[in-house]
Amino acid sequence: MASTSSSAGRKVTSSKDLGHVLVTGGCGGLGTQIINLLLERKACSKLSAMDLRPASEPINGCEYHFGDLTNEGAMRELFIKIKPTIVIHTASPKFNMADEILYKVNVDGTKTLLRVSSETGVKAFVYTSSASVISDNSTDLINADETYPLVTGKAQPEYYTNTKALAEQAVLEYNRPASNPRFLTCALRPSGIFGVGDQTLLPPMLAPYYKGQTKFQLGENINLFDFTESTNVAHAHHLAAAALLTTAEREEQGQISPLDHEKVDGEAFFITNDSPMYFWDFTRTAWRNLGDTTAPNQIWTINKDFGLFIATLFEWIFWIFQLGVPNLTRQKVKFSCMTRYYSIEKAKRRLGYRPVVGVTEGLKRGVADCVRRGVIPGSPEEAQRLGSESKKAQ
Repeated sequence: MASTSSSAGRKVTSSKDLGHVLVTGGCGGLGTQIINLLLERKACSKLSAMDLRPASEPINGCEYHFGDLTNEGAMRELFIKIKPTIVIHTASPKFNMADEILYKVNVDGTKTLLRVSSETGVKAFVYTSSASVISDNSTDLINADETYPLVTGKAQPEYYTNTKALAEQAVLEYNRPASNPRFLTCALRPSGIFGVGDQTLLPPMLAPYYKGQTKFQLGENINLFDFTESTNVAHAHHLAAAALLTTAEREEQGQISPLDHEKVDGEAFFITNDSPMYFWDFTRTAWRNLGDTTAPNQIWTINKDFGLFIATLFEWIFWIFQLGVPNLTRQKVKFSCMTRYYSIEKAKRRLGYRPVVGVTEGLKRGVADCVRRGVIPGSPEEAQRLGSESKKAQ
């Protein structure tokens, strides 16, 4: 296993025994990737997953628990029973859930887990935040780093992102609480997670291939964007957990704490593939993995202003006739035309992070996995999956 610089200039290896690791949201896409990676690396003596619902494909070697993380009594009972050493908190509702659910789970639920973890012997808490927490969804981000302020409240147009930012703030503020100064926390901010198990980014991005819409694009494709393959995100969580545990163990032995420029606890880290791509280059590479052969001279470009006009028109029509959310929204237009990439120098220095899977290979794996699972809207595989599920339900 690769080694990485960590606490107080010492070396920590990614093969370090993490003890008993509990992954919240362990049945989701990222949670599953983290579990698979830790098992593959034999990184912990015991591995548990906690989620609301069972996994579609349970993993051998992982112990599953089910419950509502907003239920403090139930969480305390679970933590006392299984005694985790480290909590990796990935659980979160989908971004389009009702505001009250987003706040209850992402903010109140995270605070509940922090209290329960600190009070039941957990040593380290790694939170999955989002690179979007510093974005107002209109201002370009160019090599942005962790010195940028969180964008919350009225300045943050996406309520999901607002709750992720508030949760991250709570996690970092809870580092070394007065009631338990040995309880350590940190937050990771991945940008545009894609790959095996992806439920959010690739499925809708791949849908236009089946709708015959690959000859269209929004914007001139001059905007660089950061995407992060899910194995790399899992790798970063492993490194962060190992670094926090190393700090905790050193302090238990009476050794010095990390210096300010070395420490991981109480810190946030951007995580990317360290390889920003032009937005439509990424999208078209994904489509090519499905067989798309659209040539550059066949592409019809819709400029941003006209795209926003059309999207606004669609949103009004859909709202008036209560048709739900249109395929083209103003937010999708802005997202497709934004420049948004980040510096990961801090993660490199303090976590020893480097991507382990490249974008091209990650897209190859991720697209094949989406096809296998039948999760691409409009695909034959989706129709087959839905038909099979319907028959089972009858």
